[in-house]
Order: sequence, then structure tokens, then C-alpha cells
Amino acid sequence: MALLEVNHVKKVYTTRFGGARVTALQDVSFAVEEGEYVAVMGESGSGKTTLLNILASLDRPTQGDVLLNGKDLNHIPERSLAAFRRRHLGFVFQDFNLLDSFSLQDNIFLPLVLSGKKYEEMNERLQPIARELGITELLAKYPYEVSGGQKQRAAIARAIITEPALILADEPTGALDSKSSDDLLDVFARLNANGQTIIMVTHSTAAASRAGRVLFIKDGMVYDQLYRGSAGNDEMYARIASVQTRLAVGGGRHE
Repeated sequence: MALLEVNHVKKVYTTRFGGARVTALQDVSFAVEEGEYVAVMGESGSGKTTLLNILASLDRPTQGDVLLNGKDLNHIPERSLAAFRRRHLGFVFQDFNLLDSFSLQDNIFLPLVLSGKKYEEMNERLQPIARELGITELLAKYPYEVSGGQKQRAAIARAIITEPALILADEPTGALDSKSSDDLLDVFARLNANGQTIIMVTHSTAAASRAGRVLFIKDGMVYDQLYRGSAGNDEMYARIASVQTRLAVGGGRHE
């Protein structure tokens, strides 16, 4: 059984005062196996952010269902959703979402604090993660005292410290320079090599070329997908660029 199953998901928004209905997702179906690294690409307005919000249980589909480890997210009561997200999902955001009044360590600890974990357990989990991410010497610093790349490493630490089944990353390289972006993608590659399942929404062809599979969203539907297979990053980059060209000119799907 797949770790994540998305079955015929449709999302329709009603504009304020009920004046119009906007279909953000039309009929989206795909599955993600445990240990996969999937990038989701699409132009602004394609529906990829709506899809990510539904996968994150921050929004519910109008039709269809999303199953994580066989559990239908639609059937989780609203009062239980926050706890479900803390236990099963890790989030990495473009703007880091770190609290400036908390040290990096306290930011990383936050989901465990909310889950009622004791300091000894939190610290035991943190130390190997901090060493892996190269932020051990930064843990006492505050977000405004470190670089964007260091903030993102702290955000990754916060995402993985709960040992989530799935990491959801929303434009994680969007606020970083090229060196920090490369470093971040190296971290994702190592996490994935160790078995972590990752879904990353990105506009960056370079970022997507590091994934094992790329889903392309257009007009609220899965337009195409690419599997890495034996391709290197450069070949994957070229293949992604080719699909993006077809997307831009309105060409048909790859057969």
C-alpha cells in the first residue's frame, strides 16, 4: 500500500458573498510510495498550492479523498487535526516560519513541546539532527542572528524532529541564494537516502531536478510526470525544461 494516496480530488472555492465558484483542482489522482522524493511543479494559479494545503490537512477537498498510511484525512475531526499534523507531517516553508522571540533550539523543540515531550527526550532527538545539519553551534542563537540558509536548516530540523511519515516543503529554496539552495537540496537528498518521504512544491527547475519524480500540475489537473530512473541531475533538468516548454505553449502530454 502506498504511503500517500490522492484519489479524484476536486476543490471548488466560492468567492466572497457567493458571487462565483472557482475550481482550483479538477480531478487529481496520484500515489506516493514510502521513501519517494516527489517535486510538484506548475505555473502560478495551476492549483499546486491548493493541493499542498489539502495534503497538509490545512484544507479539505470538495470531492475525493486523501489517505496517509490508509487513514482518510477527511474523516479526522477538526479538533484532532493539529495533533495529527504534529505526529505525521513535517513542514518546511519558503519564509521559514520561525519565531524571532525563540532561539533556534526552542523553535525546533516547539512541535515536541506541544506534544508534551520531556526536555530530556527532546534534547536526545535534537543532538544528532543538529550535527547532521551543521547547526549545533547555532542552537542558542535567534533567527535574526543567522543567515537564510541557517534558518532553513533549523526549519528542517523542526520538521524532522517529530519523525514524520511525510515532509511537505513549500518553495523551500525560494528565499535562498544559490549556494544555500544547493546546500538545502543536499540535505533533502541525504534525508531521502535515509528513507524520508518528501513532497516539495517548487518553481525551481534546479530544485525539481534533484527529486526522484516530478508531477506537473496545469489547470487543476496532473498534466504530466517524469521519473528519474537512471538519469543524472543535468539530464533530469533538461527533461523538466522540455515539459515546462510544452506546458507554456499548450502542447499535449508526454506519451
